[in-house]
Amino acid sequence: MSHINPDFADDITKFGAKDFNLCFNCGNCTAVCSLSTNDATFPREMIRYSTLGLEDEIKSSLKPWLCYYCGECSSDCPRQANPGELMMSLRRWLTATYDWTGLSGLLYKHMSVYIGGMIALLAAVVGFIYYSGLSKEVVMHYGHLFEMFAIAGVFAVILLPNIIRMWYFTVIKPKVKAPIKVYFKALSELFVHMFTQKRFLGCEDTKENRTRWLLHFILVLSYLSLLFTTVFLDWFSTSSTFVIWLGYVESAAIFIITTVFMSMRVRKTDAMHKHSQPSDWFFVIWLFLMGITSFAVRLLIDLNLINTLFWVFTIHFTVLVQWALIIVPFGKWTHFLYRSFAMYFERIIGLNNQLKK
Repeated sequence: MSHINPDFADDITKFGAKDFNLCFNCGNCTAVCSLSTNDATFPREMIRYSTLGLEDEIKSSLKPWLCYYCGECSSDCPRQANPGELMMSLRRWLTATYDWTGLSGLLYKHMSVYIGGMIALLAAVVGFIYYSGLSKEVVMHYGHLFEMFAIAGVFAVILLPNIIRMWYFTVIKPKVKAPIKVYFKALSELFVHMFTQKRFLGCEDTKENRTRWLLHFILVLSYLSLLFTTVFLDWFSTSSTFVIWLGYVESAAIFIITTVFMSMRVRKTDAMHKHSQPSDWFFVIWLFLMGITSFAVRLLIDLNLINTLFWVFTIHFTVLVQWALIIVPFGKWTHFLYRSFAMYFERIIGLNNQLKK
């Protein structure tokens, strides 16, 4: 029997949902959605589940992740019920549900907790640099070590257990008994969507959507390649001209594209950017800061000014720590990860159904 949470409609508003109770179930949102299919209908179904408080159905569903929030459903809704924003809010709620630490929910619902965490990490970084008495070279070395261990630690301790919980809720608990060969066969789906997010190209074929996909694609590649360049190629210490210029290009692409995205949110140019939540702003601003401070630090190194202007590295290190310990494991960055695994799990379920026929 499904568990009904009579307070769910109120709970989901804390994650950003607005006006979805205005829906009178006309189905127009599903009819206009290019990604909705006979096998995966949304967002109408998710609105109905949210209104009725069918929490278990939402928890076991991958459909919120199949939505790319092109905004067409919200633009065409005759009741202005903002179905696209509800789908976004459900993704935030699911992120909090998967998170075994419970911190994602706190950060999404309470701005004071988010800001408090950011300030605490700022104080920790400044205190470490000020009181340690370490040389600038040693501080930068520890910054590089932090980056390496933070990636491994956050993934192993937080993200991997959360992915396992997501798998349990969406595959195991609904009793999808797929053989191991299906998991291997579907594995390509995970990497394709993780690096390309190609499903978004299935949205309405407009110049705006194609441009948005291209910018997002470049941003993902730039972010992942800069991560590789700084962690494994030790960008701040290398003397390789190729690696140095590679890092410049990657970091420049990040802060240029995030500037474009921030401009869209400020101008509210489309339905997707009309209802920005604090987590949306933290994500794009900190990604912008990651790109521009990385670029600045390497430039100062090349100009032999890093010792004079070492405060720039302090800012970069602070942004890096906040990004790695708050935004990546508990913020909007996780949507990138969970959506990729949702495509993977959806493929597993599909292949398993084919085997049964």
